[in-house]
Amino acid sequence: MKYIDNEALNNLDRFYRANLINSISGLKAANLIGTVNSEGVTNVAIFSSVIHLGANPALLGFIQRPITATAHTYKNIIASHYYTINHVNSNIIEKAHYTSAKFEDGVSEFEKCNLTPQFKNNFLAPYVEESSIQIGMQLVETIPIKHNDTTLVIGKIVAIHINETYIENDGNINLAASESITVAGLETYYTSAKKVKLPYAQVNTMPNFENNES
Repeated sequence: MKYIDNEALNNLDRFYRANLINSISGLKAANLIGTVNSEGVTNVAIFSSVIHLGANPALLGFIQRPITATAHTYKNIIASHYYTINHVNSNIIEKAHYTSAKFEDGVSEFEKCNLTPQFKNNFLAPYVEESSIQIGMQLVETIPIKHNDTTLVIGKIVAIHINETYIENDGNINLAASESITVAGLETYYTSAKKVKLPYAQVNTMPNFENNES
């Protein structure tokens, strides 16, 4: 196996290192976060850092990179307290990818990337109409991460819009059926495929791995 210590890592080409570290954690969900500013300009941007934080209350978090003049998503969330999280599917990968471009203030990524803002049920932030799994979020808190100047943004789920055929009898979502996309690094996208579904893990029902052939 190739060995890279901290000194070697720091001496790598900047872009090579960024690609390596961005992809080494494995596949991550690709989501579009939709917001709107006080002037009514819609914004949508792709994120690969959305994480589950708890089911009761239902919380999701995402990492906001260091705040810059173009951090439209973060600024809109702080101002309005509402946003949406929308699964990227196989039909909109390229459009979703280009929402990461640094558009100027007053420019809607929805318009530039040919995605459709969808306002429904009096929710203040726009969903992505082309997404078949849409989540309405309300801001709960932000936690600064001092070591690299990023921010953990935590929100609670207040609305879900989903094609009901994707929900299995036990409540799990069939992400292969929804064609939800995952991403590794900054630009490599993968489809979802179900490999196996295992039962809830309990000590008294687990297999005897010592007797299984490797």
